[in-house]
Amino acid sequence: MSGGRTIAIFGAGGATGAAAVRLAAERGLSVRAIEHDWPADAPDGAAVTHHAADVMQDDLAPLVDGADAVISAIGLGLSPQTVFDPPPLYTRGTGAIADAMARTGVRRLAVASATFVETRNIGPLWFRLSAMPALGRVYAQMGEMEQMLRARRAIDWTAARPGWLLDLPYTGDYRVTDDRIAPGLIRTRHADLADFLLRCVTQDRHVHETPAIARKEERRYESPEALAAEFG
Repeated sequence: MSGGRTIAIFGAGGATGAAAVRLAAERGLSVRAIEHDWPADAPDGAAVTHHAADVMQDDLAPLVDGADAVISAIGLGLSPQTVFDPPPLYTRGTGAIADAMARTGVRRLAVASATFVETRNIGPLWFRLSAMPALGRVYAQMGEMEQMLRARRAIDWTAARPGWLLDLPYTGDYRVTDDRIAPGLIRTRHADLADFLLRCVTQDRHVHETPAIARKEERRYESPEALAAEFG
């Protein structure tokens, strides 16, 4: 896929989605930026148009119809209620996106999952003892999402598996491995994940695969203090 093509990005208002919108526009793609809500002053332009939709309730077919590929960067917040009883955003929401794609003949989809779907035995002990139990239900739902995608014969899917996400600028020097992030790595920048999702759909990489992506960061971003600050 080259310049002049159209890509629909769900979860476009989040950190990963917003980075994907920006990078796609910079690379000459036409972008449909889809989010549950947009501010009234969200500006449409020659490269990006904004669309509001609830992925669990609305008809998504008009939003994907005619697109060359779809990216789902939808994600759940980390409030105590959400992590204890997460709504079925990854399962039902991704299923609705896949249904809309099947109805409109759009095949290429890349979604954001997590390396912790493959194994929880990753990272330092303090991380495994704190983050893993708290987010277990969310990762279980991501696993169900991946299983659902495997059963969708009409969809050429990729489920990218980042590590513990980090909101810092794009680098492009991340490491990609099969299924789980490489030993010694724990973090993935939202913008690097966005770049990887775009490369998957524009260059037909990792079709029907679950590639993992991460990079080494400064210790201050891989510490218990960072976890406490980000998880509040």
